[in-house]
Amino acid sequence: FIQMLRSAKKRDVLQLLRRAPEEARPFLVEAAVATQSVASLAALSDFLDFSQEPKSLLEKFLYAAAFSPRPSGELLQLVLDKLDGKQLAPEIWQTGMVAVGSLVGKLCQQKLCGLQQVVERGVETILRGLRGAQEEPKVVVSLLALGNARLPETIPTLLEHAEHGPMAVTTAATSALQRFPAAHISSKVKQVMRRIFHQKRKSYDKTCRLAAAEILLDNHPLPMDVINILLATTEMGTEVATFLLLKVQNSLH
Repeated sequence: FIQMLRSAKKRDVLQLLRRAPEEARPFLVEAAVATQSVASLAALSDFLDFSQEPKSLLEKFLYAAAFSPRPSGELLQLVLDKLDGKQLAPEIWQTGMVAVGSLVGKLCQQKLCGLQQVVERGVETILRGLRGAQEEPKVVVSLLALGNARLPETIPTLLEHAEHGPMAVTTAATSALQRFPAAHISSKVKQVMRRIFHQKRKSYDKTCRLAAAEILLDNHPLPMDVINILLATTEMGTEVATFLLLKVQNSLH
C-alpha cells in the first residue's frame, strides 16, 4: 500500500483520505506518513485540521511521525506547521512536542542537523515551549522533547533543571541526560550528577538520584565515583542498593 502511495499524486491521496470511512482514516494517515513523498505530505497538510479533527486521528499522525525511522525535513516541517500558532488541546501539544524532539534527534543522527533550517526551527519550538511553560507538566514534556533531540547545546539547560527544579522536573531532566552518548557527558555534567546523587545542595527523589548514579557509572567512571556510590549504598534502601551494586558489577565485567 505504501509503495502504491509513493507513486500517487497529491489529489489522489487527498481524495483517498477524505472519502475513506472514519475507521480507516488512522491507517491511511499512518501510511501517508510512512510514504513521506512530496504528494502524500502535501495531502496530509491539506487534510489534517488541528482545530477540528478528532484527537485520536491527530495523535495517530504525531505518533507515526515520531516513530518514523528515517524522517525527512519535510515531515518535521509539516508537524511544526500544524503545531504553530494554534490553540491546541493539552494532550495534542504534549504529543507534538515529544514528536518534534524525536524528529530533530533522528534528523541529526542522519547528519542533517546543519543542513536544514527546519531543524533549528524545531529546537527553537521546544525551547520556546520550555521558556513559556508556567505549569510543571509542560516543563516536563519540553524536557522529554529535549531528551529525544539529544543536542549537545541543550545540555546546560537540562543541567539547570536537573539540579534546581521540583521533583518531576529534576527526574525528567536527568532522564533526558541519560540519553546522551558518552562523548557529551563532560566533567561539568558529572559534577552536577555527583551533587544530585550525594544530595549536596538539596534532597532529590530516588529516581533522580539513581539516574545520576547511572550517568556516572555508564560514562567512563572515575574510581572515586565508584567508591563513593558504593559507600552511599549503606544508607539507601535494599532495593536501590542492590540495583547500584549490580550496576557496578556489570561495569567491572
